[in-house]
Amino acid sequence: MKEELSVLVQAQYPLIYLVTSEEERAEQTIAAIAQMKPVRKVFIWTVTHGIVEYGQPRNVTQHNTVSPEAAVEWVIRQREPGLFVFKDMHPFIDSPAVTRWLRDAIASFKETNKTIILMSPVQSIPIELEKEVAVLDYPLPDLSELNQVLTQQLEQTRNRRPTTETREKLLKAALGLTKDEAEKVYRKAQVTTGRLTEAEVDIVLSEKKQLIRRNGILEYIEEDETLDAVGGLEELKHWLRQRSNAFTERAREYGLPQPKGMLILGVPGCGKSLIAKTTSRLWGLPLLRLDMGRVYDGSMVGRSEANLRNALKTAESISPVILFIDEIDKAFAGSTGSADSDGGTSSRIFGSFLTWMQEKSSPVFVMATANRVERLPGEFLRKGRFDEIFFVDLPTPDERKEIFKIHISKRHRELERFDIDQLVKVCEGFSGAEIEQALIAAMYEAFAQEREFTQLDIIAAMRATMPLSKTMSEQVTALRDWARQRARPAAASVAEYQRMEF
Repeated sequence: MKEELSVLVQAQYPLIYLVTSEEERAEQTIAAIAQMKPVRKVFIWTVTHGIVEYGQPRNVTQHNTVSPEAAVEWVIRQREPGLFVFKDMHPFIDSPAVTRWLRDAIASFKETNKTIILMSPVQSIPIELEKEVAVLDYPLPDLSELNQVLTQQLEQTRNRRPTTETREKLLKAALGLTKDEAEKVYRKAQVTTGRLTEAEVDIVLSEKKQLIRRNGILEYIEEDETLDAVGGLEELKHWLRQRSNAFTERAREYGLPQPKGMLILGVPGCGKSLIAKTTSRLWGLPLLRLDMGRVYDGSMVGRSEANLRNALKTAESISPVILFIDEIDKAFAGSTGSADSDGGTSSRIFGSFLTWMQEKSSPVFVMATANRVERLPGEFLRKGRFDEIFFVDLPTPDERKEIFKIHISKRHRELERFDIDQLVKVCEGFSGAEIEQALIAAMYEAFAQEREFTQLDIIAAMRATMPLSKTMSEQVTALRDWARQRARPAAASVAEYQRMEF
């Protein structure tokens, strides 16, 4: 990052937009670049104190430059080379006066070695400046920077040094946090137990999960169920088990690329979300759920795009990781015609996400589920976006039998008490979720009568249920017709799949 920013400054780029919430780290990087020849002074602007030279006290207003217009005008009048950092300019940058002053500054900076750096956690660029500005995302701390934070914390407390293995676990546990957040979680771990050992890794991870949840867009999901809790879908399970070591160095040495992701289409209630969650346990990777509904924020222009960028940046910083997006068809439905409804925000979000999926080099595996394939834009389904597109259909008789066994065993009942084959016939057309809910309804009926539930209770509950395959038969039929030619069946065995006509 320092090298890229240095190149832009040395090349006399007049306007740079640095997207970051870590002001102190970014300022230190900028100050270091300013010492390169030709040496430049660094000035910091804030709306509270105006322009202050870097390193000077900021407790007084200086130069009468509190207003952004006056600040940019002051910068234009300076004759010496300098780096002028404007913090949190995004609320003012859409003002016609501020935009004009910035364009005047750009025009006057030729051959002057002066650069304005707009530093903000929110990217907001008026259309008038789009051709003039270079945008950089300031990365979160890497392992080497986190190692410095951990070393400093250990020196301050003078505690016994952790082993090399423990130190590595403590550092990896803090990946994805800012420098300040890492300092806080290390301090919390020490305050809680008085030391930093392998046992405190869980404290760091627990606090990290809270910080991830706090942004409201990413959610850290912990799943206790294994892949065996999913009935059927053997072809999909086989595909996942084959790639259980896909993110290891051994796979890289073998010459295998990192998996990009998979899209799971299908009838609602047939195990798509459960598959995504149990894959985390199978692969031994953390699972982050991206809530696309919370990405959209109409309170400020550019805020939604910033939300998505920050979420993806966080996911990349703690990779390898699984990024789970449930019902992605709802998130991107209508994105191609969003200009009239939301000013094009949905289209920009969709474009940003597609570009990230195409160009990402970090080991972030995207697992997306969808129920309404006709709502997904065509660009999203083309080859190369995902490694595979699977279709999850209604369970077959054998799969329904397995689902019954799983749910009856989960409730600590003996399978011998039930005629599973009869239950399988009665629930034809049911999804896995509908089978589970019928079983739960039967248990409630028996519990209210203070007795054990029976075969007849389950049958009565199923006969009282109208399955989705009947209430939405047209939609289910259309989805099956689409998937027959375009997706890989999740339930077919490898041999059956090879014999199918696509």
